[in-house]
Amino acid sequence: MLKTKMKHLLTAAAITTAFAVAPLSAQAGDKEMTSVEAGKKLAFSRSQGNCLACHAIQGGELAGNIGPALIAMKLRYPDKQKLFDKIWGKPNTQVPNSMMPPFGQNGILTDKQIHEIVDFIYTL
Repeated sequence: MLKTKMKHLLTAAAITTAFAVAPLSAQAGDKEMTSVEAGKKLAFSRSQGNCLACHAIQGGELAGNIGPALIAMKLRYPDKQKLFDKIWGKPNTQVPNSMMPPFGQNGILTDKQIHEIVDFIYTL
């Protein structure tokens, strides 16, 4: 119960500040920017990552509400590898009765594509 309330509190706090945060600056290296841009394209693509089918993402249109809003991701997943494992579909990261498909385990996305999505999501 407390864990759920904490998630709701963090989500509410992040939503109120999400739109005040400046866009990702070009200070990062070209390789990272390329990976972030590729990850955004995959996440917003209806035929590939399709994250918007279930999640609200800043800048996305027609977002779903099945999964949590993808905000404050560094706070929620301080270890980037754990976020990768969650999207890939490692058994120890799957939530029972979750609608989220194991993208890597089922071959929906390649490891490279999942890394790109993680790089993008980690900027949110």
